[in-house]
Amino acid sequence: MKRHQVNGVVQYRFDGLEEIENLCHAILTRLGGVSQGPYATLNLGHTVGDDAEAVEENHRRALSPLGIHPDRVVSPWQVHGARVEIVDKQHLGTVRPKTDALLTVTAGVPLMMRFGDCTPVVLCDPVRRVVGIAHAGWRGIVAGVVESTVRTMSEQLGCNPDDVWAGLGPTIGPCCYEVGADVAREIEEACPAGSQVIERVNGRIHADLPSAVEAQLKQAGIRRIERTGLCTSCRVDEFFSHRAEDGHTGRFGIVIGWQDE
Repeated sequence: MKRHQVNGVVQYRFDGLEEIENLCHAILTRLGGVSQGPYATLNLGHTVGDDAEAVEENHRRALSPLGIHPDRVVSPWQVHGARVEIVDKQHLGTVRPKTDALLTVTAGVPLMMRFGDCTPVVLCDPVRRVVGIAHAGWRGIVAGVVESTVRTMSEQLGCNPDDVWAGLGPTIGPCCYEVGADVAREIEEACPAGSQVIERVNGRIHADLPSAVEAQLKQAGIRRIERTGLCTSCRVDEFFSHRAEDGHTGRFGIVIGWQDE
């Protein structure tokens, strides 16, 4: 994974996507915006209590280096579910209702999702020219958003899982994600038998969300998986973390889309 800075806006890019022609993507951070206080500085979340004008300016600053106008982005209203939507140019500039995964095959349709601890799952099939993002917190993992997204790619867009690459963005790591016994049990039951997704440290239970997502991706047939290894809770210098910042914080964004040729 490579770190870049353009006009003060810091972004990362997955190694596995760098050589794919006409593909634009970025893992944005919290650096390079104008928001203040707990939202400092590149908050892209509209519903967390930040000043609306600051959020709009943050979108302009974040997307300009990617050649994307904020009015064209397709994003979802994320609800920790498993609904997947395939979008195209008729959806430009819209927020898709109660959706936790977006897919597109259409050039010029940039997808954006916002995160603050949940696991971002970025997907790309360069053969069928499909890209997507899924939002996988513990509830989404239990609801089956990973399996639903891969199944939609296969059944509706003709993807072969062998051709699909998956990237797991910055997310809260097992080092920082303590959970109760009930949540731990639900996560374990949602993953293939034998998956190492729960850790016990000094009598406390910690969930490993990226390992749970990876186990579900492998169960769905995807083998090419790249993990950033960045814990949002440990790295509040670069990312927002709902857990580390007691729920009073912003959201960073991830963007992917095929460029117009």
